[in-house]
Amino acid sequence: MDSSLRAQLQGGTVIPASPLALNNNREWSPRHQNALTRYYYDAGAGGIAVGVHTTQFAIRDHKLYEPVLSSVVETIGQRQKTNPRSFIQIAGICGDTQQASNEAQFAKSIGYHAGLLTTNAIREKSESEILEHCRVIADIIPVFGFYLHPAVGGRVYSHQFWLDFCEIPNVVAIKIAAFNRYQTLDVVRAVIASGRDDIALYTGNDDNIINDLLTPFHFNGQRRWIVGGLLGQWAVWTQQATTMLEQIKKVRQQGSIPIHWLTANASLTDANAAIFDAANDFSGCIPGVNEMLRRQGLLPSNLCLDPAETLSPDQSAELDRVTADQKTDNQFIAQNLDHWLTEN
Repeated sequence: MDSSLRAQLQGGTVIPASPLALNNNREWSPRHQNALTRYYYDAGAGGIAVGVHTTQFAIRDHKLYEPVLSSVVETIGQRQKTNPRSFIQIAGICGDTQQASNEAQFAKSIGYHAGLLTTNAIREKSESEILEHCRVIADIIPVFGFYLHPAVGGRVYSHQFWLDFCEIPNVVAIKIAAFNRYQTLDVVRAVIASGRDDIALYTGNDDNIINDLLTPFHFNGQRRWIVGGLLGQWAVWTQQATTMLEQIKKVRQQGSIPIHWLTANASLTDANAAIFDAANDFSGCIPGVNEMLRRQGLLPSNLCLDPAETLSPDQSAELDRVTADQKTDNQFIAQNLDHWLTEN
């Protein structure tokens, strides 16, 4: 990863976890996938993550991993010709060590800057075996560590695991998506204890985004921030997210937190509960993200590759409720949607 991208990553940015665009026949729509990527770029996001949980891990079973990742990186390349700026391209990498190595090599070959390493396929292995897996992948591509919520395929790791993980030289960041305060602190403490100032902390805790970003973590006489987010929640309302993160960076410098940010955190958590379907153990998580984007015209449907993966009963009504209370990108999208969908 070159110095400008590394600086952007460490400074903190908005990285949406991109969904998969499927039409009403449950077929991939490159046209809508490209429009979605253009939206994220034009909305001011600092990067994109593709092939991750929000994109659906099942793209690998449907031979869509390489086409989708290629389409996204090509669209970003076109965008950078007319609006050049740094944009961090992160590829989701999962599976056993052989599969993960193949994915890492492919992603690197087409221009991805780092791999978000998901270990759900090997979560039954010992921590030492998983660490060796991580070392192999880090020898291929810079690694974005990932503490994935157990409800969607992750597992609980010890504090020692994260200490050992931080010793891997090519780790550039860690996404904390444990949805758990204790486990979040395990990672933050480990990064501080490691002395690795070059590992950026990113929130994946969609249930506590603003608080994660506003908290100065103090351990061992040192302070660290969770500098940005790589989030499924930020796959929607992305322009609002970029504005919010810039405001939060200013608040950090002021040294005091206005109380309205606590209210904003609760409101965003409430919205995320509806989108991710927390009431039903997150079974409608991906359809919820897709439905929000479908309503804005960015996706042709809310369908997933698995026909059984649908919105939960009453989830649509919950989406109506929380949307009414949030600042959305509706106007920005309406002004640009036709262009995003038709641009070559």
